[in-house]
Amino acid sequence: MLLGLNHLTLSVTDLNRSIRFYNELLQLRLDATWDNGAYLSVPGLWLCLSLESLSTPAAGYTHYAFTVAAEDFASAVARLRAVGVAEWRDNRSEGASFYFLDPDGHKLEVHVGDLASRLQACRDKPYVGMKFYP
Repeated sequence: MLLGLNHLTLSVTDLNRSIRFYNELLQLRLDATWDNGAYLSVPGLWLCLSLESLSTPAAGYTHYAFTVAAEDFASAVARLRAVGVAEWRDNRSEGASFYFLDPDGHKLEVHVGDLASRLQACRDKPYVGMKFYP
């Protein structure tokens, strides 16, 4: 069913500080920014930073996403729903996504698409304040 880790989304309280940390200190490539987030990458990892005001990181959008093939998405979701996993969010972005909790409450997602398809969708319909970087 799963093909690998798709992306990691981290809730952050200071977007500019987090961009500096991941881009300048850890040297992830800065791919795009917008008013409430950023996409960064290194080979094999797509990192999304999501600006939120929150009391604890667990209260936010931090989650782990796994890649699933488009042709397997519906059956993967059906299998997860059949065993009664809790859903924690509706999909609001490019690519088919199903957001669910593991037995310990960790936030997970199965996702169709990758950073390239997300960036193309954002170029077609950018988020507020979005900028792209080479």
